[in-house]
Amino acid sequence: MSETTETTVMRAAVQVDGEPASYVTAGRQDTPPVLMLHGTYWSRVWLPVLGHLADAGLRPLAVDLPGLGRSGGRLTPETATVPALADWVTRFVSALDLPGPIAVAGHDIGGAIAQHLLAHNRLDVARLALVNSVLYDSWPAPHVARFRNGETGEGVLAARRQAIARVLAGVATESLIADYADPWTNERVRRSWTALAGAADNRYTLDLVPALQRSTTPKLLIWGKMTSMRRWNTPNGSLRRCPTPRSSASRMRITFPRRTPPTGSAARSPTSSQRRDLRTRHAIRMRPS
Repeated sequence: MSETTETTVMRAAVQVDGEPASYVTAGRQDTPPVLMLHGTYWSRVWLPVLGHLADAGLRPLAVDLPGLGRSGGRLTPETATVPALADWVTRFVSALDLPGPIAVAGHDIGGAIAQHLLAHNRLDVARLALVNSVLYDSWPAPHVARFRNGETGEGVLAARRQAIARVLAGVATESLIADYADPWTNERVRRSWTALAGAADNRYTLDLVPALQRSTTPKLLIWGKMTSMRRWNTPNGSLRRCPTPRSSASRMRITFPRRTPPTGSAARSPTSSQRRDLRTRHAIRMRPS
């Protein structure tokens, strides 16, 4: 990782299930932790913001899921499901002995894991931030689903390089693309990634809707304006942003996007036609700081 910030960013590891769980962190250990979960990328995706979070008085920890990024082990179709990965994350938190409550941020499929942790009370979640996260029935994306056949060869590496180049857009250089794509040069990581692709199932997020509607935990939803794959349609006033740690501590909730303002109780599961409007992009705009 070639980027530097004024705040020291370091990579460390802790043993989880007998394998090294690699994570990138910054800030002091006595500051509030922010657990950051990746999806179809790896912890590298969070690197541009770690120093900023540390400078804000937080302790970000961007972990690589098992078998991905720099973590050891290897995912299987059984261990790559959202519930199984959420269980692994709780063991990672326990291994680090992180004090609660913990703010949790999730990108892409990591957002599904974060939602699962909150909805099923697996962690004491102080705040939830979903960054270009999968939601409802918006996933798996076609460019991920195509690898459900278990391909683990150079086609996976080539596809990841293409995806990285697309989302880096104007700042993409060959060295930066190679930096992001480096884990997929390892066959073990490619096998873990295709297991993750094969286990992608939107029922894991659809089933969480009622619990998330009942939850009073502050939630921040962040998406890019456009994606080459899908658009996210949000009628004016239909989606509220939850306060950041530095803003009002008033309680906020997700309000599901609708074509018209909601009437009556907002705690009603969206219909299939409403869910079709709930589309989110699947790759963060990885702009280096």
